[in-house]
Amino acid sequence: MVQMIIREQSCKGCGLCAAACPKGLLLIGSKVNALGYNSVVLNDSSKCTGCALCARMCPDLVIEIFKETA
Repeated sequence: MVQMIIREQSCKGCGLCAAACPKGLLLIGSKVNALGYNSVVLNDSSKCTGCALCARMCPDLVIEIFKETA
């Protein structure tokens, strides 16, 4: 199982993570954060493979990926 943490209050909504997601699971949301930006949201966490391309592309390091080991 994969868990993604998005620090929405630090996100600037640049969309680089959404562009990097091979499954297209990240979207720019409609909520405005404290910085005045629409932050990114995860559309369907069950389809996330944990590749972490989104986290690597984020210039502000607001995404963390955790994989649970059995």
